[in-house]
Amino acid sequence: MAVKIRLARRGRKRMAIYDIVVAESSSPRDGKYIEKIGSYNPNIDPARIVLQADRAVHWLMVGAQPSDTTRSIFSHEGIMLKKHLQVGVVKGAITQESADEKFNAWKEDKANRVAGTADTKDQAKDKARQERLAAEQKVSAARAEAIAAKYKVEEPVVEAAEEAPAADEAPAADVAAEETPVAEAPAAADAPAADETAA
Repeated sequence: MAVKIRLARRGRKRMAIYDIVVAESSSPRDGKYIEKIGSYNPNIDPARIVLQADRAVHWLMVGAQPSDTTRSIFSHEGIMLKKHLQVGVVKGAITQESADEKFNAWKEDKANRVAGTADTKDQAKDKARQERLAAEQKVSAARAEAIAAKYKVEEPVVEAAEEAPAADEAPAADVAAEETPVAEAPAAADAPAADETAA
């Protein structure tokens, strides 16, 4: 019977985690398997893949066929490249050392690309957060202005009263001069009343 490398589902509803298993092609999806060689969790970013690379290469070399999703995972992790290089070693086209060098060079390049992608994602998140913060500050400023305009105290009367004395200083002095004799007149009127009581 044909042997397949495929995903077996586990985990809870809407939060599936998958085991990467080697199984008979006729066995059920979550049924009996020959060997478990890894796991795949797509619920986090980036997806978490745990894989026994040497066992995966062994099963590929003996003829196990990966499913489409498993092939994609293997390509992402470099298992398909490793198998390709190992086939070259078996045929005598390249040596094991050069195959290992090529694989390690690919691995380093992949790590650099992943780090660059992570930095780009972090920068995009920071930029989006800054933009949201600026938009919220704009909205807050607009609300503060609207509230200030709503509860603004009407002060045009106070301003007119302040401007009038500055423009007409001379009449104000005349008014003060007129008020002083008026204040003295009642005092003079009070003095004869005091004389009458004395008499």
